[in-house]
Amino acid sequence: MSTPNIVVLGSGMAGFGAAHRLHQEGVAPVMYDKNAYYGGHTMSFRYESGFLFDVGPHISFTKDTRIQELFAESVGGRYETIPISLNNYWEGYWPPHPVQLHMHGLPEETIIKVITDFLEERNAPERPIKNYADWLYASFGKTFAESFPMRYTRKYHTTEAENMSTDWLGPRIYRASLEEMLRGALSASAPQVHYITHFRYPSEGGFRLYLNKFVPMGNIKLNHELVSVDPRARELRFSNGLVTNYDSLVSSVPLPDLIRMIKGAPQDVVDAAGRLTCSTCVLVNIGLNRDDISNAHMTYFYDPDICFSRLGFPYMLSAKNAPPGAGNIQAEVYFSEKYKPFRGNADDWIEPVIRDLRKVGIIRDNDQILDKKAMLLKYANIIFDLERAESLKTVHAYLDDIGIAYCGRYGDWGYMWTDESFISGEKAAERALSAVVSST
Repeated sequence: MSTPNIVVLGSGMAGFGAAHRLHQEGVAPVMYDKNAYYGGHTMSFRYESGFLFDVGPHISFTKDTRIQELFAESVGGRYETIPISLNNYWEGYWPPHPVQLHMHGLPEETIIKVITDFLEERNAPERPIKNYADWLYASFGKTFAESFPMRYTRKYHTTEAENMSTDWLGPRIYRASLEEMLRGALSASAPQVHYITHFRYPSEGGFRLYLNKFVPMGNIKLNHELVSVDPRARELRFSNGLVTNYDSLVSSVPLPDLIRMIKGAPQDVVDAAGRLTCSTCVLVNIGLNRDDISNAHMTYFYDPDICFSRLGFPYMLSAKNAPPGAGNIQAEVYFSEKYKPFRGNADDWIEPVIRDLRKVGIIRDNDQILDKKAMLLKYANIIFDLERAESLKTVHAYLDDIGIAYCGRYGDWGYMWTDESFISGEKAAERALSAVVSST
């Protein structure tokens, strides 16, 4: 048999997962990316000022030893293993994360209401869980649910908890026992409990270095923006005029974009893709002249009058992410086309972020801001609203029928961590290989 012509659309973590699996079978795919750089959201950028920022918060905390070894090889064994530190900001208080285990120091009245509601909910008759709000009430009671996770949902997911399913939860929100909540309310030394205990991060060069091993496995074509797919002719067209064919296709392109570009896609599939919702994120990157900005790697913000939902501190991941004696902050401000449309330019959010960093005390009056930049991510986090499951089923069934193997966060349209995206790409490559074999 001749080597099959397998094309991979996108060169992020999922795309390179596909390239890795194809490489194992002696196939070097052609990989097309619309950007002038490979890596997608796995990319890292170093500014002239010396500050390095990843495209959003990225750490590797997989427990999959195979993926751990692959990533370690990719950086030549040069990585840091770091115990994670997370905290929260709520109405002027800075409790450790998760809040439900660390209420010590919060207002006494708040703690009393949280514990009382928690006990009442435990003694109440069991009710059906129809959405995320139902789950939160059942898990924590009214006061905690409405004061913390429901507030955060509006900021991070841009919609109400009543409009979200529970499909995405997994281990992401810890459901505490009464004893754990009481210990955390009475003592400042309550134990840390989180689904992440330690993480790995490259010693130098940013998160993108985890791709090093895989880059040679594909023939990467940058600055190639896809404009149409003809599944009958197995033909791809790009905005630069290139027209090419494929034997089998792997795609990490966001599903709403991909379906719009497929020639002959049925209207019900187009409509279903249009109902899939994802947040848009403005990342505001700030460099300061001191390296004691935070003791946490990440901080969650619940207050509606603070524009950002979350802060990351890249210099806490690697000292090489900032010049000596300096530190950097990455703020996330969320929007969505369906629930909270983004208008204007990403740069419009630089000053509001700086204003709110001053408000919460992270930037001090005598701090010198050494760098400030913003970038817009059209696709950030999948929103698991109540329309997602049925719409996704329709879209995926159609792509299966026409032989396009989808992968990654925006192909699977799921809440994926780094290792899951990579494995998703591997599985898509296996489907692409099977499709080639079955057609010969």
